[in-house]
Amino acid sequence: MNIYILGISAFYHDSAACLIRDGEIIAAAQEERFTRKKHDFSFPTNAVEFCLKEAGITVKNINYVAFYDKPFLKFERLLLTYLQYAPRGIISFLKAMPLWLKDKLFLKETIREKLNYDGEILFAEHHESHGASAFFPSPYQEAAILTMDGVGEWATASIGVGNDNSMELLEELDFPHSLGLLYSAFTYYTGFRVNSGEYKLMGLAPYGDPKYVDVIKKNLLDMKDDGSFKLNMKYFNYCAGLTMTNKKFHDLFGAPPRKPESELTQRDMDIAHSIQEVTEEIMLKMAAHAYEITKKTNLCLAGGVALNCVGNGKILKQGLFKNIWIQPAAGDAGGALGAALLIWHQYLNKPRQANNIDDTQKGSYLGPDYQKEIENFIQTTETVFEKYDETSLPQKIAQLIANQNVIGLCHGKMEFGPRALGARSIIGDARSQAMQSVMNLKIKFRESFRPFAPSVLEEKSPEYFDLTGTSPYMLLVADVKEDKILQESKTTTKEGIEKLKIKRSVIPAVTHVDYSARIQTVSQKQNPFFYNIIKEFDKLTGCPVIINTSFNVRGEPIVCTPEDAYRCFMCTEMDYLVIGNYLFERLKQPNRDKYQLQHISRVMD
Repeated sequence: MNIYILGISAFYHDSAACLIRDGEIIAAAQEERFTRKKHDFSFPTNAVEFCLKEAGITVKNINYVAFYDKPFLKFERLLLTYLQYAPRGIISFLKAMPLWLKDKLFLKETIREKLNYDGEILFAEHHESHGASAFFPSPYQEAAILTMDGVGEWATASIGVGNDNSMELLEELDFPHSLGLLYSAFTYYTGFRVNSGEYKLMGLAPYGDPKYVDVIKKNLLDMKDDGSFKLNMKYFNYCAGLTMTNKKFHDLFGAPPRKPESELTQRDMDIAHSIQEVTEEIMLKMAAHAYEITKKTNLCLAGGVALNCVGNGKILKQGLFKNIWIQPAAGDAGGALGAALLIWHQYLNKPRQANNIDDTQKGSYLGPDYQKEIENFIQTTETVFEKYDETSLPQKIAQLIANQNVIGLCHGKMEFGPRALGARSIIGDARSQAMQSVMNLKIKFRESFRPFAPSVLEEKSPEYFDLTGTSPYMLLVADVKEDKILQESKTTTKEGIEKLKIKRSVIPAVTHVDYSARIQTVSQKQNPFFYNIIKEFDKLTGCPVIINTSFNVRGEPIVCTPEDAYRCFMCTEMDYLVIGNYLFERLKQPNRDKYQLQHISRVMD
C-alpha cells in the first residue's frame, strides 16, 4: 500500500504544496502560479488540488501532512522581539496579529479545515525543512548542508550534515542576525521590493564599484572567521518597524532610500556591488566552516540566500567542495518539499537511494503540463496556429530564433521554483547584441540593466563557460571563456548603465558586464524537447547557446496555463508562441488590439 505525504508551506511568502509517494516526488507547485498573485502567501489550495490530481488520489489517501515550520516557535520569537523593542513595535505588532490569530497560530486546525483532513499532521523546523530539501533530493550519499535565509523560527542560517537517509543540523545563526535580512535591507534601500527584488540588486551589482564595503563592515556587522556575525541593530528597523532600515542607516550612506521606479544612480550601483561583495564573503566563510566541521566533499544548499547564484559560483570556485547541489526551489516554496521528505526519511526511517550522479528532483519539472487543456484551448479560443510534431517543431523554433525572433515556450510540466528551465520560458538568440535591451523593454517590461541567462547544451558548456560540472537549475554563475570574449571590449571605458552598450563576447545577450553568466546546462535526459531546440540551433548557427528567461512580464508570476501563456504573449511584442505542439505567430492573431488595451490598463494600474 502506497504512503502519500503532502508537504505544505504557507502564510509568509511563496506558498506551495508538494506530494511524495513512497519517497518519490510526484508533484510540486507554488500557489502564485494558479492565483496569478506574485509571491502569494495564502494557503496553497490550488497547488494542493493539482498535486492530488496529478497522483490520481483524494485527500483521503493522504497518510501525513507535513508543514514546513513550527508556528508556536515563530510566534514566540515574534512576541519576544516586540517586547524587547516595545513600545516602538506596537504598530507592526498590531498589523501582524490578525493574520496570526486567524490562520497562523492554530495551524493544525486551519489545515484540517482547508483540506477536510483528519489524519496526522506533523511540523518540521524551518531550517530542517530547508536542509532536507537540499540534501534528500541531491545525488549524494553524504554531504555538508548549508542553509541561509531571512529567518525561520529563530534560526537564520544553519550548517548540517547528511548521511544516507538522515540529516542533522549542527550549528545555527539566530535572529536578528541574518544574512538574508541584511541583503533585504539593501534591497529596500536601493528601491526594490523586499522578498522579490533581491535578484535585481544582485544583477545591478556589476555596474558599480565596491566603494562601501569598509563602511558596511565597520558599522553594520561584526564578522567572524567562521562566517557568523552580529548586526549592529541601531541601523535596522525590521525588528520593530514596518521598514527594513532607519534614519541612522540612511545618514550612514548619505541619503534616504531610493524611491521605487526612480532613476538609478552610480551610487545605487556602488552600494549594490558593496553589499554583494560582503554577502559573498560571508557565504564563502560559512561554506569553508561547513567543510571544516563536516569534512564532506559534497555541499547542499537551500534557503533564500542560496538563490544568490553569484555567491554559489564563488563557493564552487573556492574549491573546498568537489560538488555542489542547490535546491531549485531554494526559498520558502521548497520548504514544502523538504518537510515531506523529512517525514519520509527521518520520521518513518525509510531508505534513500543516492548514486552520487543523478538527483531525484526530476529536473524540477514537477508542475502541471495541461495536455488535455491545450486541446480544449485550441478548440474554444479564436486563434491562428500551425501544428507540428515533436521532431519538426524544435527545427522550426531553432530557425525562428536564428532569424532574430523571440519565442514564448509553454511546453511540458511547469517548473517548481523561481527559475524558468525551458518549460515556461522566453527564448532568443544569444549572439544578438541588441536582444537584451529588446527583451527587457519590449517583452519583459523591466529594467534595462537586468541580465538574461544562457541555456547551453550540457556537453558543450565547457567550450563557452568556466564552469566545473553542470548547472541544470540555473543557480550558478561562471565566467565566459576567455576565447569567447572580445578583447577590445576590455579597453572600452564606460560607466554605469552605459556598460550595457559594450559588446563583450560572441554571446553578448547573455554575457553580463563583468563577463559572467548565470548558466543553465541542458541535457537530453532531463528535457529532450528543450535540448533538441538548442541542438537544432547549434546545427544552424554553430552556437549551442540561447537566451532563456522566465515566461512572464514584470510584476506577474510565470505563466502556468495555456490561457496565461497566450494572454502574456499577446500583451507583449513576442514574435511567436509555442503551446504544446502548436505554434502561434503574433501578427496573425485576431483581436490584437483587445490584448494591447489589456496591457496598457495593467501598466497604468
